[in-house]
Amino acid sequence: MTTGDETGGQVDRAAREAPGVVSTRATFLELFFDLVFVFALTRITARSFQDLALEPGGTTGFSPITGGGKTLLLLLALYTVWQGTAWTTSRYDPYRFGLQLVVIIALVGSMIMGVAIPRAFRAAGLAFAVAYVVTQVSRPLILLTTLGRHHNRGLKLRMLITYCATAVLWLVGAFLPTNPRTVLWTVALAIEYLAGRTGWPVPGLGRSAVSRWDIAGEHLAERYRQFFLVALGETILVAGFAYSARPISRNPTVAFALALLTSILLWRIYFQRAGQILGEAVLKAKHPATIGRSAADTHMIMLAGTAAIAIGYQLAIEHPLDRAEAAWVTLIILGPAVFLAGRARFEYEVFGRVSPSRWIAILALLASVPLLLFHPPLIASTVAAAVLAAVAVADARRARGKPPEAAKPPF
Repeated sequence: MTTGDETGGQVDRAAREAPGVVSTRATFLELFFDLVFVFALTRITARSFQDLALEPGGTTGFSPITGGGKTLLLLLALYTVWQGTAWTTSRYDPYRFGLQLVVIIALVGSMIMGVAIPRAFRAAGLAFAVAYVVTQVSRPLILLTTLGRHHNRGLKLRMLITYCATAVLWLVGAFLPTNPRTVLWTVALAIEYLAGRTGWPVPGLGRSAVSRWDIAGEHLAERYRQFFLVALGETILVAGFAYSARPISRNPTVAFALALLTSILLWRIYFQRAGQILGEAVLKAKHPATIGRSAADTHMIMLAGTAAIAIGYQLAIEHPLDRAEAAWVTLIILGPAVFLAGRARFEYEVFGRVSPSRWIAILALLASVPLLLFHPPLIASTVAAAVLAAVAVADARRARGKPPEAAKPPF
């Protein structure tokens, strides 16, 4: 979503290169912050599973679509908080008190948002909105007051004005019924996204030129990798909780094994090889902030796909041979397809090209949906795992016997 606290001009290099500051590594506080997101993502999965019905025959009409849309909105808001915080710590010395305060506020806010997610469109809407608003507004406010006048105060001021304006939509929406609340929150998130993509324009104050943004690429790349591992860890938690809550029997065990295999394949596909050298790609890019901003959207896509895959794990483990709802099969198959679409974009960002195996696999998954609508979730999970395995094998064959491919970003 929004690209955090980008500023015109150069990164706070003096601060990041000060003695004792390791600019390419995440701090322990940042890693602690990531742990909160493991919990928050499990709440996203729990809410989605409720939208898809706990028992066969429970999904009716457009309920899976409307419920899924609302859950996606909450997921994007959660990711926006994480990503804005990651950009901030990638631009300034994360050991400064002001920056640590930014991370701590984001940590607490994300925890509250996670707790509120299952009831965010009911009784907990105000808690979710207040936590989100405080987190987003406090970030530019703290930077304005702690980093001094020479750190391009104009952009931070424009960000603060934008977040204060959208805060009205978030807070008013929290007092409205579900449908108007969803509309206002969607509009607020869209405004923030567009503002981040257009230089945070404010009438009378102008906007920031994207070409002037700069980032600590290696640190930001590491943060993206860590976040993907957080999302992958959440899939393991979902599968483990779903399996351990049931008596051990053959079909759930097979579904659990497929879930573990799928998570391993996701890890393999992500890190072979673009995930390993994102930092190198950022350093080689003519406009580092452009690839950093694009990678933010790419990881948002892969996060959505991974979240859907986790929900599919729970469906397959708890209902392995039940008659599948159309929404179940669609989710189990579309999760890997969305992940692969994001991974294809990621490959383009790092290498300037996309392997044919990505598109072939996506088309194969989409084509299988009509064929799987009347089959149990376990069959759909098997098909999804098989397609991902084929992609992983294709990647390994392409790299065999060749020197590691260097980054060639198109930006």
